[in-house]
Amino acid sequence: MIKKICQSFFLTILAIASLAVFAGEELISTATQKNGEVIPYILNSNTSAPAYVFILFPGGSGVVNPRMEGGVLMYSAKGNFLVRSRKWMVDDEFATVTTNAGPSEERIQAVIDDLNKRYANVKIYLMGTSRGTEDTMSLADYLSDKIAGEIHTSSMTRIWSFDAKDYKNRHLIVHHKNDSCRVTPYASALRSHERYGSELITMEGGISVGDPCEAFAYHGYNGIERETVDAIKKWVKSNH
Repeated sequence: MIKKICQSFFLTILAIASLAVFAGEELISTATQKNGEVIPYILNSNTSAPAYVFILFPGGSGVVNPRMEGGVLMYSAKGNFLVRSRKWMVDDEFATVTTNAGPSEERIQAVIDDLNKRYANVKIYLMGTSRGTEDTMSLADYLSDKIAGEIHTSSMTRIWSFDAKDYKNRHLIVHHKNDSCRVTPYASALRSHERYGSELITMEGGISVGDPCEAFAYHGYNGIERETVDAIKKWVKSNH
């Protein structure tokens, strides 16, 4: 038992230590709501003209809180699946935006407007994971004709009744077959696929460490981050 605990701890430390320092990472403070509130976000990009941008909504509390402290960019949720996987998302076609998750239409609209001003003809996808999918699903109706689509990874149970055909844009569900988190069962994702024809990517493999609802379990695609991201990007490009 002690050996297994030590091994799990070691694997967790390795996973955290592998978190990347990103080139082309900057804090953007030009997204502004009508009431004047600025919505800060982290932009990761390799190019001045990406074809696609992922707006990332992490799970858990959903709080990223990007800010500058002593000239250094600081933010939370670095271990979250989406946040730590940006190094595989960003290339000459894809950029990412990382900001606090939330169901506010005004807030997401401010970010979308800012991106459309920054990049001509860019295709925007909102991507959430775990509790972040509560917000992607809540915003689906509002965003139906405003962005290219949404991607729901490790979705909350509510995904079982989510009918993507209700919306004008594209929707993708991504789930690990062995996700054992009690509030994100794979069966709910599969039911949405079978009942409504929702597009589903099922992932397998990787390493599960610690709490089954945390980012380094199967729930967070630990060990198969790149494969998961590659499958998502292939799906995005398949219809453009």
